[in-house]
Parts: sequence; structure tokens; C-alpha cells
Amino acid sequence: MNTSSRFSFAVHVLALLSMQEGVPLSSEIIAGSVNTNPALVRRLLTMLAAAGLTSSQLGAGGGALLAREPQDITLLDVYRAVDDPQLFAMHREEPNPACTVGRHIQGVLRGIIDDAQRAMEASLASRTLADATAEVLQAERALERGKRRSRSG
Repeated sequence: MNTSSRFSFAVHVLALLSMQEGVPLSSEIIAGSVNTNPALVRRLLTMLAAAGLTSSQLGAGGGALLAREPQDITLLDVYRAVDDPQLFAMHREEPNPACTVGRHIQGVLRGIIDDAQRAMEASLASRTLADATAEVLQAERALERGKRRSRSG
């Protein structure tokens, strides 16, 4: 049972691109920030480009760019671009119909999972890449203030 980190990586990549204000970044530079290999970044950028969230500039000094303004990219757009559309999966095998739980658990879980999926999607739809990037910048300013205080105190 794996948990995908594609969404987290994708938001990281897009936040990095949004802070570059139109300056393309190579997969090597992005990989250095994410702390992964450039091949994984290129695969992720391919998914993001297919969803219309990034574009590529070819040639010397080329690289990835945002295809839309950060405030026009919801985190739900990012999630749908890179992750499985279903948050939770049902049993891979049909449960035992001779068991009381086995007979009914799929129906019970479908309702619970559907509710969780709707709540997660509503939360992601209410937040944008611009919101995430602003929080990154706010955290950096707080860190810098803390460093200044510790040096002067």
C-alpha cells in the first residue's frame, strides 16, 4: 500500500516556477529543489503540461514555465493532473459474501469514501497555487525574523 507523493512534488514544482516570474527552469534546477532526480521531474512536468499547467521553452536557457497565472491554478487542478482521481481504493478482491461484513462492507465504504473524496476536492478547489506560494514566502519571512532575533539577542 503506497501513498503517492506526486501531488506534493507537483505543488513544490509549481510554487518554484511561480516564484521565478516567467524565467524558465531546467529539470535539473527543479530536481535540486525537490531533492529528487531530473527524470522524475521531467515525468511530472509532462503530466502538468498535459493538464495545461506548465509549458516548456526550448533552446539555450529553456526550461519549464507556468502556463497560467498562479491564482488561476487550483490545487484541485494539480491533484487531478498528477494523481489517481480516487483518494481511496476499494478491496482489490471481492470480499467473502458468506461473511456478514464481507457482504455489506463495500456498500458502506463507498458512501464513506465518496464523502471523503468530495470534502478533499472541495478543500483543494478552494486553494490556489498563489495561496500556497504566499504561505511559502510567509514562512520564509518568519524564519528570517527568527534568525535576526537570535543574532541580536
